[in-house]
Amino acid sequence: MPASASDMIVKIVFLFLIGMGVLAMFGKLRFPGQTRLMSMKCPKCGRYRIGKGPCPCGKGTG
Repeated sequence: MPASASDMIVKIVFLFLIGMGVLAMFGKLRFPGQTRLMSMKCPKCGRYRIGKGPCPCGKGTG
């Protein structure tokens, strides 16, 4: 007996929700090097500092 269209739609929605849940779990993972990226931001303006010099805003120390 062939499956009805509503059964197929329910299966597709269910698989979509499972996929979104898996992506949400991976999104909460902490990746290595993330703390180093956060420490490269200027504490005053929040911009990323490139190189070892001071921030262009002049307030953050290098």
